[in-house]
Amino acid sequence: MKQGLAAILLLFFTAFLLRAQSGWLTPFEESGGKESASYRQSNDFYRRLAEVYPDKVKVLQYGEADIGKPIRLVIVSKDGYFSPEEARKNGKLVFMIMNGIHPGESCGVDASMMLVRDLVTGHSEEDLLEHVVFCIIPVYNVGGSLNRSCCTRANQLGPAEQGFRGNARNLDLNRDFAKAEARNTHTFMRMYQSWKPELFLDTHTSDGADYQYVMTLISTQKDKLHPLMAEYLSNDLDPALYQSMQEKGFEMTPYVFSMKRTPESGIRAFIETPRYSTGYTALFNTIGFVSEAHMLKSFDQRVRGTYALIRSIAEEAGKDAEEIIARKKKADREVGRQEQFDLNWEPDTLHYRMIDFKGYEAGYRKSRVTGLMQLYYDQSKPFTRPVRYYDRYRATDSVRKPVAYIIPQAWREVIDLLKLNGVRLYRLDKDTVLSLHCYYIRDVKTLDFAWEGHYAHTDLRVEEEVQEIPLYMGDYIVFPDQESNRYIVEMLEPRAVDSWFRWNFFDEILMQKEYFSDYVFDISAEEILRNDEVLRMQFEAKKAQDEDFARSKRKQLQFIYRHSPYYEKSHQRYPVYRLTEIMTLPLMN
Repeated sequence: MKQGLAAILLLFFTAFLLRAQSGWLTPFEESGGKESASYRQSNDFYRRLAEVYPDKVKVLQYGEADIGKPIRLVIVSKDGYFSPEEARKNGKLVFMIMNGIHPGESCGVDASMMLVRDLVTGHSEEDLLEHVVFCIIPVYNVGGSLNRSCCTRANQLGPAEQGFRGNARNLDLNRDFAKAEARNTHTFMRMYQSWKPELFLDTHTSDGADYQYVMTLISTQKDKLHPLMAEYLSNDLDPALYQSMQEKGFEMTPYVFSMKRTPESGIRAFIETPRYSTGYTALFNTIGFVSEAHMLKSFDQRVRGTYALIRSIAEEAGKDAEEIIARKKKADREVGRQEQFDLNWEPDTLHYRMIDFKGYEAGYRKSRVTGLMQLYYDQSKPFTRPVRYYDRYRATDSVRKPVAYIIPQAWREVIDLLKLNGVRLYRLDKDTVLSLHCYYIRDVKTLDFAWEGHYAHTDLRVEEEVQEIPLYMGDYIVFPDQESNRYIVEMLEPRAVDSWFRWNFFDEILMQKEYFSDYVFDISAEEILRNDEVLRMQFEAKKAQDEDFARSKRKQLQFIYRHSPYYEKSHQRYPVYRLTEIMTLPLMN
């Protein structure tokens, strides 16, 4: 390993001299590995490359960030295939890289600049571009990148200035891919849905435990990725990446998500739900990675490790480009025909595999600040030992898709996101009444603090009823027979882990709008009970069994009101309806 690292360092030093002579040094290189390029510097760098090498580099703009400045997409192609259509027509694998979603974790910003420069200026073999088109987002969180300071990342070694995690709206953009509130997210969705990449990488720097590795990796959790993609990822691409990184002098381990306080307790695979970037891309059968360079390694090491990882992904996937493209096409077709969809997962702690882990001995000592015991890692005591790696998850909830979802046009935020993500929508061409399956939200728990701007719903229970629902010309129909089926189902089914219901898109239905005055309704309640023997028996039984209910006039009248014709059927009725029988619908042409 030491010989491999020495060879890598010699290669970098030789290349550094060549680049210095050619005038293409990045701010990272000019500072001796201490500084990270700013938003402006990275834009200027790619602009100059595109001007000098217009047949290999093109800078596109798909939209803006919340702060009002553009988010750019840099396309790198050996053959000048600068559109998705050209790339697809010529059998190129599309590899999309997102940098700076957390701008304090900027390794990918600088690594991508060096890689593109090396590919197009002749300081690196162009074999990487033989089968791959790169789509690189230089800086995604523009607002956070502009909010630079020396001290944003308290636990991290360098760079000299670091961006801020929150964007211009103080949103963590890597929690926004389901709710999609940020303009940044809408811009990314336009990029992603345009190019539909086979591979996606989101570059980060880790928090957490201390250990010997510079680089750790989150691969899309295999048990929630389409089996065709999961099989290739687990059996071929992942092993090849770990081998390639070791040969480059940057031995990796899976992201260190400890079962308990320290890694020796076991490591659990991280599951990225649709709120995260690679959770979102998994909904569309893209193989996703999150690189996590270790916070306590020097910035220079972290950037070069990220550079090596990007190269390794492109090298290894490029060898199998034809197979990956074919697998994704088949997976997309199969998802269009899929009937059953998983909604929630939990770790499978009964199954694990052993991996060799290179860590540091952990201990506890009295803090000179608090006087209390504090965890520490002793870097003078490295170890290599087997630890359990729990990399399997099992589904805990699933649903059978309906023939169609029907969404009243009033819920325009939902409609807009479906359109943005390429979902085919149809509209009713006249008012009608249909017999539909409706969910009622019966029990729900809600966070008692604002998390990413929402008091999100956690646990919920639904009941299903069949009702005659009035619909109106212009209401929307979604048939789940599309490549985007997983997105459709996991956003619209309220029980799904990151559904739009959980993110408060439909909270209006949780509030009752019509009420009663007890002195008036008391008379009506007497008549209702007299005319409904079943309800009267239920009412009397509840009084006998529930002392609190028996002592409360309001609760008793509320019980009768909720079982009367006066109570609004729309209260707690989820306003996305399920059509479960095939029928001819009056649709607009």
